[in-house]
Amino acid sequence: MAKKGPMPTFKTIDDYINHQPPEAQIMLQEIRALVKEVAPDAVEVLNYKVPSFTLVPNGKRDQQIMMAAYAKFIGFYPFPTTMEAFAEELKEYKQGKGSVQFPFNKPLPTDLIKQMVSYRKNEILKNWKG
Repeated sequence: MAKKGPMPTFKTIDDYINHQPPEAQIMLQEIRALVKEVAPDAVEVLNYKVPSFTLVPNGKRDQQIMMAAYAKFIGFYPFPTTMEAFAEELKEYKQGKGSVQFPFNKPLPTDLIKQMVSYRKNEILKNWKG
């Protein structure tokens, strides 16, 4: 986002993406496509003003995967348990407890992202009471 002041409120994920710099738009669209490839039934919502994907019907915040654009990277938020499960594969990326940063100057690890989405979806479904 790299802009000063409060974060704007967007109406849709497309609105969010379209207000980002070109390099961020490309990566956000690519991540969006990867999530939808692995979880075609995922519902797109804005949560905390950023693009989110509910992996089960009416999924709460901890049943979503989120992404956000920053000045030099895309933040991807697959949940702490997913980060733990893929710790070895993610070691070259800057991370938080439940997030990873994909810098603009490196290609997205598309297979890894798909594996992470699949892992998180299966983890949710295992415990989901629907």
